[in-house]
Amino acid sequence: MRKFIFYCICFLVGQVHAQSTVSGKVIDVKKQAIVGANVYILGTYDGATTNAKGEFSFTTSVQKAPVLVISFLSYETKNITLKPSQFQNLKIILREDVQSLDTVVVSAGTFEANDNSKVSVLKPLDVVTTASALGDFVGALQTLPGTSNVAEDGRLFVRGGTADETQVFIDGIRVFTPYSPSANNTPTRGRYSPFLFDGITFSTGGYASEYGQALSSVLLLNTINEPTYKKTDISLMSIGFGIGHTEKWEKSSLSFNTSYVNLAPYLKVFKDKNDWETPYVSAQGETVFRQQLDQGLLKIYAAFDTSKFQLQQDDINAEEGIDFKLNNQNVYLNTSYKGVLGKQWGITTGLSYTYAKDKIWIDAQHIEGTEHAVHLKLKLKKRFNNRVKLNFGVEHFITDFKERFQAESTLVNYGYRNPITAGFAEFDLIYSKDLALKVGLRSDYSGIFKTIEVAPRAAIAYKTSKNGQVSLAYGHFYQNPSRNILKFEQDLKAQKASHYILNYQYTNQGRIFRAEVYNKTYDHLVKYNTESPEYFSAFESSGEGYAQGLDLFWRDNTSVPRLDYWLSYSYLDTKREFNNYNTKVQPSFATTHNLSVVGKYWIASWKSQIGAAYSMASGRPYTNPNTSGILDQRTKGFHSLSLNWSYLLDQQKILYCSVNNVLNFKNVYGYQYADVPNQNGVYTSRALTPASDQFFFVGFFWTLSSDPNDNQLNSL
Repeated sequence: MRKFIFYCICFLVGQVHAQSTVSGKVIDVKKQAIVGANVYILGTYDGATTNAKGEFSFTTSVQKAPVLVISFLSYETKNITLKPSQFQNLKIILREDVQSLDTVVVSAGTFEANDNSKVSVLKPLDVVTTASALGDFVGALQTLPGTSNVAEDGRLFVRGGTADETQVFIDGIRVFTPYSPSANNTPTRGRYSPFLFDGITFSTGGYASEYGQALSSVLLLNTINEPTYKKTDISLMSIGFGIGHTEKWEKSSLSFNTSYVNLAPYLKVFKDKNDWETPYVSAQGETVFRQQLDQGLLKIYAAFDTSKFQLQQDDINAEEGIDFKLNNQNVYLNTSYKGVLGKQWGITTGLSYTYAKDKIWIDAQHIEGTEHAVHLKLKLKKRFNNRVKLNFGVEHFITDFKERFQAESTLVNYGYRNPITAGFAEFDLIYSKDLALKVGLRSDYSGIFKTIEVAPRAAIAYKTSKNGQVSLAYGHFYQNPSRNILKFEQDLKAQKASHYILNYQYTNQGRIFRAEVYNKTYDHLVKYNTESPEYFSAFESSGEGYAQGLDLFWRDNTSVPRLDYWLSYSYLDTKREFNNYNTKVQPSFATTHNLSVVGKYWIASWKSQIGAAYSMASGRPYTNPNTSGILDQRTKGFHSLSLNWSYLLDQQKILYCSVNNVLNFKNVYGYQYADVPNQNGVYTSRALTPASDQFFFVGFFWTLSSDPNDNQLNSL
């Protein structure tokens, strides 16, 4: 018994002697003590918490290369394998976790509309609840700074650029024909319903090297990764009807939307200025299939639409007007995959195919155009750590366009094939929570021009305070001329734009303020010697220009309960010599001043959300042939106030109505002049005005969902 007690005492003494003390201090990169950090030996309960001086001390029985773990909220966790000589008086430095929400974000020239974004100036809800937008995401984006109000067109005109200078991508893959056709002085709409998208990034310049063939802007649309519920949406509207359904399985889902629009019943009640023979009719459908695989997510997106109309258009040079008829068919297929390849490696790949066919009759002229376009893309992402990331990849575009022109005995065929191969690479370097850098390079080989264009791009952001930051972006951007040019002439150059952008952004508890100044220079713009591009025109790539200005944005959804509003203002100074201009002038689509005010208010007692949107733009340039100048006249300013109202009949039934230009402002887009002067030597004119000064919309929306609280309020 005495021997047993003796051995037990020896064992306990040995254990005491096997205990080692681990001690030290935890500080940050500024040598400030970190209080409350957790310090422990991996796989044991041995550990301690740092005190007010950042110090810790505890004992452990682990002797062979113990792993010491040091962790603290908003700092990177650190693991240290200790040697026998390192157990005491440790000095441990933790770096801030650059993945935390208050980390600086490179934001120059970019607006986010994504619930998962760290800094969003818009949400998906805003895209379709803005009173003036009529459910079109392009209409909502036109309330942001940097855009010019070209109300009769409806497309995005960004910072002095034409609408062709903005490109649209769905899940990172190019959309070649993003807009539906329309009649003169009637704004077009985006082809794609906002119901299937949960993220939008609108870049007014300085965008990543991943995106090319855009001189001014890119619009990135991301489809929903995974729907929450199985549901059916039914829409009955004053201009047509629609139905949508989402089916959800364990690892896959399918969503689709279809709609039919026919303006004939509407125009019987609210006649416009056009003499319609066949009012606008369209049928649209789109679907997204998602399959969750072991290492990623596969999406298949498909959309189609067909439309037609015929009308007699007013023309000062044709007493009876011009008979205009259009039939259009469009198909878009998009497949994308995003997943992981291995440790710290990711892959994004996809392809799209576009088929677009237009048949146009203008009096005795018949024009038939067909486009086939393909985009293939492969991008790899390497994450070295939280601070260093690399994106690189290759992509290929092919556009094949053919047009047939027939007028009486004249028959002309023309077109082009435009292959472009590009490679890109970009580093994201996050030095700290206060400083981030993005450096990229893109190279495009144009098969039609047999040239290579190299475009460096860079952006840097610095956090000036807890809520404020500044960003600076620079880059070169190239784009081949548009279809209306290339179908006649291919001996040209890629057009070039250089962007310089300085941005300040402040965010605090539901409030955001952005101020941005920019300078953009153009080179190699296309010029021609006729009024509009023709097969007999002489073309050259000698045009140039500039755009510079100031954009301001303020949003607040917390100061007044249940009120959400934003204000945006843009000042634009731009001139360019291109098209048939013989000198540098402000182009006819550019407006010097643009102002938008948007507000939304929820009235609980009425079970209603009401909204208002006011838009103002200064006068646009036009040429008066009775004077010697070019684009030196100005129209009167543009004004429009729009209202909408959403009323919940019950949780899943909503009545919605809206009125555009409720005050019935008489806006003028420009003037058309006679081809020859009258007997007094004066060129007579007519004002170009909207086909309808106001537009009224009423809809009933019914959701059938497994979630009793689900409805289409977010889609109105």
